[in-house]
Amino acid sequence: MSYDEVEIEDMKWDEQLQAYTYSCPCGDVFQITLEQLKAGEEIARCPSCSLYITVIYDQDDFLDAEPSSGAGQAQPSEVVVH
Repeated sequence: MSYDEVEIEDMKWDEQLQAYTYSCPCGDVFQITLEQLKAGEEIARCPSCSLYITVIYDQDDFLDAEPSSGAGQAQPSEVVVH
């Protein structure tokens, strides 16, 4: 069972990780990448513990995102979040 349900709007973009993040009670952060969001993934996992959250978002907002010239990932500023 998911630790919590979190709206994508409540998550922060981490440029270094190239992922949306949300604070975990263990002190680390839950993480989910743009590629995972495009693929329809809705689980953000914490790399330091066994907890995970369900991310609430509209997958269509991430399907049309253009890849950046750098890491091959869409820029979060190109994604329209409702």
